[in-house]
Amino acid sequence: MRVVIIGGVAGGMSAATRLRRLDEHAEIVVLEQSGYVSFANCGLPYHVGGVIEERSALLLQTPESLGSRFRIDVRVNTEATTIDRDAKTVSVRHTLTGETGTLSYDALILSPGARPVRPPIPGIERALSLRTVEDTDRIVAAAAGARSAVVIGGGFIGIEMAENLVSLGMTVSLVEALDQVMAPLDPEMVQPVHDALRAHGVDLHLGSAVTAIGDDTVVLAEGTRLPAELVIAAIGVRPQDTLAVDAGLDVHERGGILVDEVNRTSDPHIYAVGDAVIKRDALDGGQVAVPLANTANLQGRRAADHIALGVGTGRAVLGTAIVGVFGLQVAATGWNEKRLRAAGRPYRAIHTHPANHAGYYPGAAGMSLKLLVDPDTDRILGAQGVGGNGVDKRIDVIASAITGGITASGLAELELAYAPQFGSAKDPVNMLGFVAENLRSGVSASIQWHELADAMADGAALIDVRTPQEFEAGAIHGAINIPLDDLRDRLDELPDGDLIVHCAVGVRGHTALRLLAGHGHTARNLDGGYTTWKAGTSR
Repeated sequence: MRVVIIGGVAGGMSAATRLRRLDEHAEIVVLEQSGYVSFANCGLPYHVGGVIEERSALLLQTPESLGSRFRIDVRVNTEATTIDRDAKTVSVRHTLTGETGTLSYDALILSPGARPVRPPIPGIERALSLRTVEDTDRIVAAAAGARSAVVIGGGFIGIEMAENLVSLGMTVSLVEALDQVMAPLDPEMVQPVHDALRAHGVDLHLGSAVTAIGDDTVVLAEGTRLPAELVIAAIGVRPQDTLAVDAGLDVHERGGILVDEVNRTSDPHIYAVGDAVIKRDALDGGQVAVPLANTANLQGRRAADHIALGVGTGRAVLGTAIVGVFGLQVAATGWNEKRLRAAGRPYRAIHTHPANHAGYYPGAAGMSLKLLVDPDTDRILGAQGVGGNGVDKRIDVIASAITGGITASGLAELELAYAPQFGSAKDPVNMLGFVAENLRSGVSASIQWHELADAMADGAALIDVRTPQEFEAGAIHGAINIPLDDLRDRLDELPDGDLIVHCAVGVRGHTALRLLAGHGHTARNLDGGYTTWKAGTSR
């Protein structure tokens, strides 16, 4: 049996090596258009910035090492140009010599990845994109001696490139067409990211578009000219499905190869994996394009399982992802609030601001967590986290809970590792579960930061239960300051009607709400307290 794999890196090489481990006698041929078949593409920005000093550290396997250990025939600088499905052959062309030929297959795996978005902006040819080792070499060469850079796009790659260019001592501007970077985050969660970028000298231009790229400048729609000896286009990626389209395989109307649960295309002899493939969303079963390395690796493995063993099932995707931003960890899983609103799906939001480990142990740092919950079923719909060390752990636990069918209230029951330097006896994940439990049972009621203004306009009274010192340092307009410790003795000062209580992060607010309930008052707690409200209203 001959299996031909078009494209290496995560999906293709996972398929190739798994297939060899399952079938010692299969003939496995990998065609890779670039000069490198197995490299750490997620590490490329960090080689640009010098964090990963040795370029060789990015090169995980070579054609020689793969041939020696796995007897895989790896052909780099080799492009698959067409697929003849009737003849079961692939036409190939060597990208350096131009030599052509054909290669027959019994099974074919497509792993061409995704291609960078390159909008038709005048001068776009000067902008460099980052996808391959060769791209990295070009950026490293262009960055040598450059004093200014403009990064177009505020997604994962754009953020990582901005950070690494700053580390090289450049003046860096970042231009994002949306009114925020990091689209997976909701607006109140992204504010710390904006703050961190600005604090480290990144000139943010949000809600702005690039209209032209000159020899040493970038021009924005409002006429601003930004110095730009180096320009990085990190606007996003699209599935690389040209080969599949030309072969007549089924693709999504917006691009991306359609596959079944075992990663077969509409041709039973052809499989497809990785960033070129449309995935199944874990929450609603819909079709989504999610370009993530761990999913590509798993799909490659599952395709090999089906070819060799006739078994294997696919995994739906949550889109769990993380990025580092000048010491911040920024992570998300599942749906965000923007997407839930757009879909008209009911949800309940929970914000907390815990420390990453026990406060009495040196080095404790705060984080912001957001949990989105189905109010009817208590199902977890998504989560976001921004902060220092430990955000990754919490988002991973929640992603695992979603996959395992654990409810939001069920997070309270998780038995998580604890020592003072790693967490708290009531871990931040447990605390999210406690809040969810209280809301679900009716012990507590909340109101969101973006709902507060309308509620106060309708006559609700806002009671700030923080200390007078906290109140003086910054307060919500119209709030009445009655510190929590004085509240029992000052109940007669409460206005009639709808009451909303708040503190800094929500904990004292919940205590105040329960105190008021014990005295016959109904109140709602401002979810996430003043901290969430301030982040959401600071644009």
